[in-house]
Amino acid sequence: MERACLPVTAIVAAKNEAANIARCLQSLAPAQKVYVVDSRSSDDTAAIAGREGAEVVQFEYRGGYPKKRQWALDTLPIGTAWIMVVDADEVVPAGLWDEIGTALRADGAVKGYFATKAFHFLGRRLRFGGFSHSAMLLFRKGCARYENTVASDTSGLDMEVHERVLVDGGTRHLAVPLVHEDFKGLDAYFERHVRYSSWEARLRATMLGGEPGGENAIAPNLFGNVQERRRWLKRIAIQMPFEPLLWFAYHYVFRLGFLEGSRGLIASVIRANYIAQVRAKMYEARLAR
Repeated sequence: MERACLPVTAIVAAKNEAANIARCLQSLAPAQKVYVVDSRSSDDTAAIAGREGAEVVQFEYRGGYPKKRQWALDTLPIGTAWIMVVDADEVVPAGLWDEIGTALRADGAVKGYFATKAFHFLGRRLRFGGFSHSAMLLFRKGCARYENTVASDTSGLDMEVHERVLVDGGTRHLAVPLVHEDFKGLDAYFERHVRYSSWEARLRATMLGGEPGGENAIAPNLFGNVQERRRWLKRIAIQMPFEPLLWFAYHYVFRLGFLEGSRGLIASVIRANYIAQVRAKMYEARLAR
């Protein structure tokens, strides 16, 4: 059944996503407008996006804030009431579009919608292990911004990593999950973790008071909203000894990752190794002071 066009502009941030981009864009057909914000990809990302009907815009990062997604919100001529931001390795399934259509017709007071990113790994969704997470998917134009977590970001990453979307108004959580599945393979996954761990080491230094935070960074607060409470809990977690082992135990034992067999074990080990990289880089930075 063909779905009606919804008053949504979809923004896909991309760089060297030829393995993923067509599948993502095909799932965005119900959106009124689709932009792919590229970073001079060296593969066929831009050409594929053009063939799929998206408008390709090139982003030249000059450091600092804003990064790619916030730049898109500030710069693109968005003519719809709603904005959807997805990654190139994500798919918006038909059932989620149906739910979005119903929500936009019914919930006039809601300014933003969260969705669960259902994590697929090595060819299958991991239903156990706690690897899926919620993120802001859809928000009303003019009502949201990405936080600026670090005052002076020297990571070189041109796109937001784990920065939260701050919504001015009420939010709701959609029931149908996104499909989050990367077809670029484990080499690309590991390489991305190397870059992300450097950024997270800087973020942790900010959270622990070693560096100034950005102007609109979420402040840790046990008694605040959901995002403030999560930031407070993270600040506690990153100070705990044996943190990599704790994350392994959390995913593999407490969240039942062992029920996923080899995939659950591998994903849990990768998560622990990522945290170990972050802590090693934090230690290196302290030695350099």
